[in-house]
Amino acid sequence: MAVENLITEHIDVWTSVVKTRSTSGRGSSKKLELYGVKKLRELILELAVRGKLVPQDPNDEPASVLLERIAAEKAQLVKEKKIKRSKALPLVSTDEQPFQLPNGWAWERIGTFGVVGTGATPSRAKPEYWEPAEFNWVSSGETSELFVSATKERISGLALEETNVSIYPKGTLIVAMYGQGKTRGQITELLDSAGTNQACAAIQLVELSQGHRSYVKLFFRKAYLDLRSQSAGGAQPNLNVGKISNTVIPVPPLPEQHRIVAKVDELMALCDQLEQQTESSIEAHQVLVTTLLDTLTNSADADELMQNWARISEHFDTLFTTEESIDQLKQAILQLAVMGKLVPQDPSDEPATELLKRIAEEKAQLVKEKRIKKQKALPPISEDEKPFELPNGWEWCRIQDVALFTTSGSRDWAKYYSDSGALFVTMGNLSRGSYELRLDNLRFVRPPKGGEGSRTKLEARDLLISITGDVGNLGLIPEEFGEAYINQHTCLLRFMPECQGKYFPDFMRSPLAKYQFDAPQRGIKNSFRLSDVGEMHVPLPPLNEQVRITEKVSDFLSICECLKVRLRESQITRLHLTDAIVDLVV
Repeated sequence: MAVENLITEHIDVWTSVVKTRSTSGRGSSKKLELYGVKKLRELILELAVRGKLVPQDPNDEPASVLLERIAAEKAQLVKEKKIKRSKALPLVSTDEQPFQLPNGWAWERIGTFGVVGTGATPSRAKPEYWEPAEFNWVSSGETSELFVSATKERISGLALEETNVSIYPKGTLIVAMYGQGKTRGQITELLDSAGTNQACAAIQLVELSQGHRSYVKLFFRKAYLDLRSQSAGGAQPNLNVGKISNTVIPVPPLPEQHRIVAKVDELMALCDQLEQQTESSIEAHQVLVTTLLDTLTNSADADELMQNWARISEHFDTLFTTEESIDQLKQAILQLAVMGKLVPQDPSDEPATELLKRIAEEKAQLVKEKRIKKQKALPPISEDEKPFELPNGWEWCRIQDVALFTTSGSRDWAKYYSDSGALFVTMGNLSRGSYELRLDNLRFVRPPKGGEGSRTKLEARDLLISITGDVGNLGLIPEEFGEAYINQHTCLLRFMPECQGKYFPDFMRSPLAKYQFDAPQRGIKNSFRLSDVGEMHVPLPPLNEQVRITEKVSDFLSICECLKVRLRESQITRLHLTDAIVDLVV
């Protein structure tokens, strides 16, 4: 099957297989990887180096003939002392040949085509090595593009005289031997003469090898993908000049190399178009979902809300087709919940003002009995702090008004760490967008009885909130959780008994709460003080309506999770289909 046909016949596969990029930490990444197009690019390079991308021409001079002439040229250059004699390269063994080559091709080593060298970094302590900036100097980080001309840094003539930096001519291939991230194995070509640092290898081709340059770059692009794939399973050793020189490469006849390179360029341009079209489609889809969900939260009344919801529900299967769109739906549900638009109001419900009065009386009694400390009075919520109008029977209040107390964990827990004992809940156990505790990485402590840490001994229905770093991650302590404690980066929020249902945990993961978590920026990282938690303003429904809201939220979010499961199953199927097509062709 021609690769053009492979692209067009499976266009829906290449453009529909999208993965969310993995990320460290608890937040979900919003950046998507176009897995289908990525695999198509890999397939093109794989077919190219296997001789399956373009047809062979029996009239082409075999690669072996040209390789013999290159060897003769190198011997003459050594004789004329234009290059140094390099260590003889071993013959390519059968074990080093991963697949059978077409007629006219040959296995050879990279070092056959020229001389592989490296560079150095002039001392930073000597400014005279860097000024005047006269000569290009390539670092490994500059190998990500196919060509490099003007470099970020340049060195002086004195640096050339007094250090090990060599200047390589235009056309030299530069390979990153090691570096941070995904640098190792990248290749670029000098468009102007330059030196390199010690993290780069320079492949300087002899004259008869110059025609191989584009194909060698193409081969290294394929080898780079293989290297990255290996690295995914663990750390891989760095490259060095010897490894690069000994790298085995399948060599086509020179005319076929040119045809291969031209075809790869043509097909990669097609991949670029597919990528742009897919990204534009994804972006348009996200804008559409955001716009339609905004109509829900901006609905003037219940009738308008139902009309807007009907419009969305008609196109449910086409709107909520990505994890991000489903997460947007979850946020819209939570926002509707705290705005009083998710369930109808019941005029017979006791108003929230009565609930607040009763809580205030209970707290005053607890203070009188010295069971809790008297809380500092907070100013009333101003009109500017109220982002929307509440339904009848609701009331704006602050978290402090409904909380028994807020506190944070103590320091110096390291000396109490143990292999067993009480659970030690840290920020790593909290979740973003959920209040389910993440218990895949548990730690334990054995604190002394009556010590300072006992102040933060957890109880069922306590809500934990991260207040440093990634502010707003949550954890709700379930029933029968057992003895557990927290550290100083986490806020413990314990509500009054009447307010220990799920409404407040649901509020804490709503867009309204997120806006308040993100508001105070102190220092390099967002940080939240305990007083900030108590000052958060919250729309308080009547107690009976809180129950109805949390039940409806639970139902809707369960549907969202089912949608995600179906989506992931569908994605896995498409991923397997993509891989199966690639395996079939190769």
